[in-house]
Amino acid sequence: MAQAPPPTEGKMDDKEGGTSESGPSHDWGDLTHECLVNILSRVSLEDRWRGAMLVCKSWLHACKEPCLNSVFDLETHFGSSTELPRYWTPEFQRKIDAMLLSVVAWSDGSLTEIRVRHCSNRSLSLVAERCPNLQVLSIKSSPHVTDEVIAKIASGCPNLRELDISYCYEISHESMALIGRHCLKLQVFRRNLMNWLDPSQHVGIVPGEYLDACPQDGDADATAIGKFMPHLLHLELRFSKLTAEGLVLISEGCSDLEYLDLSGCANVTSRDIANAASSLKNLKTMKKPNFYIPRSVFHTERYGHWRLYDERFQTDVFRI
Repeated sequence: MAQAPPPTEGKMDDKEGGTSESGPSHDWGDLTHECLVNILSRVSLEDRWRGAMLVCKSWLHACKEPCLNSVFDLETHFGSSTELPRYWTPEFQRKIDAMLLSVVAWSDGSLTEIRVRHCSNRSLSLVAERCPNLQVLSIKSSPHVTDEVIAKIASGCPNLRELDISYCYEISHESMALIGRHCLKLQVFRRNLMNWLDPSQHVGIVPGEYLDACPQDGDADATAIGKFMPHLLHLELRFSKLTAEGLVLISEGCSDLEYLDLSGCANVTSRDIANAASSLKNLKTMKKPNFYIPRSVFHTERYGHWRLYDERFQTDVFRI
């Protein structure tokens, strides 16, 4: 392949005159702050973090504008690839915390939506202090988020309408009760657990001790939900260990439910589910714990005669 000829003096940009052979040249670093913000508002979050912020000081300054930091969504990146063991390390958690802390500071109180994974109390404490307008909080797979910080979130973010604490095993029913008491606009709540019936899909990725820490008292969760979250429209409790008693409390306390996901809930029967559904007049979608006996069971000793048919846990990646 023929190589392009080297540039000649006549073809090089004239920095003083601002012209080149193809027309006027522009120094992107000289764009006004307003123009930069307008341009960056059309750029994806990842492109801003991995590209625009590194161009020059003026671009970095523009990326910190509050209007560009009202939404912080990493879930699309986590949801696009495969989970890696390094996501469960302290180093990765520190990176996520650092990003979230930066965005909270830059948002100047305008942050309305946060979707991350593997964060900790450190970053969420600042969220509780500085994000009174927060409406969506998703912190799936955050093993070091505890009741202590969720209590702060409950009082500091009263406008929450969507909360996802799936796979956060250090958050108890006490936090759910506090959220329900303080966040009266809550309509979407997700408290999914990992597949404890067949944890093989998580082995080698999620630390074994964390898999063993799966919450046991599903009825305590159900009690808090049924008593303190009466306005829920969407509820997910995959692999919860709630029983018929807990399901009744939910159906009685959350009568407006339109969507209920009970995939993997091995302690409730078809009759229990039918009874609960009869009380939910607005229910449009019900995902049931569909069980079956696969052929491979005859060669399986570890998991006995029953296995759960479930949507595989979405453990994906955001490259930092």
